[in-house]
Parts: sequence; C-alpha cells; structure tokens
Amino acid sequence: MTMVPSGPLSPATRSDLVTPPTAATRPGAPAAPADPPGPPTDIAALTLGDLAAEPGWRRPVLSDAELVVLFTGGHGTAELDFRPLPCRAGTLLRVRPGQALRCAGPQLDAVVLRWTATALRGLDVDADGVPAYRQLAGADGTAVANEVAQLAADCRRLADGPAVRALLRHQLAVLLLRLTLLAPASAQADPGDADPAGPGGGAGAGRRAESVTFHRLCQEVERRYQHTRRVEDYAARLGCSVRTLTRACLAVTGRSAKQVIDDRVALQARRLLAATDEPIARIGRRLGFPEPTNFGRFFTREVGVSPGVFRAARAGAANGRDAAPTARIVRPRQPTEPAEQPGRA
Repeated sequence: MTMVPSGPLSPATRSDLVTPPTAATRPGAPAAPADPPGPPTDIAALTLGDLAAEPGWRRPVLSDAELVVLFTGGHGTAELDFRPLPCRAGTLLRVRPGQALRCAGPQLDAVVLRWTATALRGLDVDADGVPAYRQLAGADGTAVANEVAQLAADCRRLADGPAVRALLRHQLAVLLLRLTLLAPASAQADPGDADPAGPGGGAGAGRRAESVTFHRLCQEVERRYQHTRRVEDYAARLGCSVRTLTRACLAVTGRSAKQVIDDRVALQARRLLAATDEPIARIGRRLGFPEPTNFGRFFTREVGVSPGVFRAARAGAANGRDAAPTARIVRPRQPTEPAEQPGRA
C-alpha cells in the first residue's frame, strides 16, 4: 500500500538520505553488478500483513490499487467501506482503489493479488463485473483457488521480462473473466432486480434505461464529488433533467439523486477520518467545505454523529473498546455488494 508522508522532510533528514559515493560510483570506476530483475510492479502477490498499515489492523487502509483477496484459512471479519463481512476459507473480496479495508482476526490467512490500471491495458476484460464479495465453493471455488495460487506463485518466482509480463497479464485476465462469470449465476441476487416485463420491453426497458442513467451519474460523481454536490450540475453535464436523474436513482437505490451524491461525499469523509490522521478541517476542505462548521453539520446529518466522535469511535473499536454507533447506513437493493458506488455508503 502506498504510504503518504505526513509532512516534508527536514533538511537533516534529506541529507541523511544522500548515499556517500563508493568506489563503484566514483567517476571512472567499473559499474557494480546489476541487481537481478524482480517481478513486474503492475501485478503482485501479497499477504494480508503486507496490506496492514499498522500491526493488528488498528485502522483500515485505503487501497491504492485493484485487489482480489482470496481467504485460504482461519475465520474472522473483513470491513470493506465499514461493512462487516464474515470471512473464512474460500471467501473472495474484490477491493477497488480508494476503498477502506480492515481485516479483524489475526487467524485469517489470504492470498492478495494487486494490480494497477496498466496491467490489463489492451485486454478485453471488465474487472467491474467481478463480484465484490462471494463465498466460493465446489468446482468454482477449486478453479478460482488454483488460478490464484498459480498466479501468486508465478509472481513470486519468475524474474521480470516481456514473456513473464505477458504470462501474468493473461493469467490475471483469465481469473477476472472467470470471476465475472460467477456473478450472473449468484443465488444471492436480489429478486427485485429482475425486469418485470421480461427481456422484451415495456417496464423492463424502462428499468434498463434508468440503470444506465444511474451508472452514468455514478461515474460523473466519482470525477466531481469533491467540487460540487448540486444535482443541477450533474444533470447539465449528462445532458438530462434533474427529474430524470432523480427518477433513475430512486429506481435503482430507493434514494434521490441528491442523496446519492451526498452519500458518496459522506463515504469519502468516513474513509479519510478512519484511515488517516489528517485534520478534520483539512478533510472538509478536500471535500468542498471551506468552513469546518459546514462540514461538521453535513457529516452529522449524513452519518448521525460528528466527525470527531466518528473518528474516536472507530479508534475505540480498533482497540477493543465498545464503540458508540458511528453511522446511519443505507442499504441498496443489492445486499451482497459492499459500498462503492454513490448511494451505497
């Protein structure tokens, strides 16, 4: 995980980072032997311990890349964007960049596959189709476990090179395609998501159009939620009316467009409060609230407690103390999917 320093390095610290010249680095000296190449940096195999910013997962971490986590042993709970998810051998998590992840239970073991946006460039793979949370079993579980184990082994043992990079990219693509194919067959799908008019038209066609509009809004909110929370601004950018956006959001999530946008801002606030030591006022400014009091009122209205109480409660829960209620969580119509898109906080 990428660790962001809390402040600029002091002059003394910077001078300490300067390596004195050695015989091999002096002008005219023979070059030192090059280090053996390592694995590609855009695809890597990690452990849960590699992800934790602090021992014991005292706080969540904000993922800086795409992750697939396959638990291989033990039992415990993972929190993905503050939603507790029971985990045991065969549990799969799909973590997106920016999401808050915390794994409770030192007995949990897992293989973590991490990749960057460039890893799948040029391949026809839609990683967004991978289920965010799934308990695998049977033939599907065996196939996924074998592919994860092979990819992790190749990441660790093969030296970098064009052939290795191509192998790992295609192994990752096959794994994600297999996971994508699991989603339609899920017995956990919400019956309310079925088209009432069937595959022909009528109400089903209307529902599909509203879903497309909703996801277009989600994409736009991801790009602009730090700059505006006005539904009118998003309607103008998408070329539709406020009424159209609200109707689409109500159909998909049961919440208005304004609530969907505010949910996304509140989710980011919760992530930053729980996973970082950044001052509350600075977090508010990052999310478009120049005045700390306005941010405090917004957060209290959306979450149910003040930013300070939320942060203290999360720290108390991580240290094993009883925590006060920290959120008024609104569930969408797909209960198996952890919070990610606007309206799922």
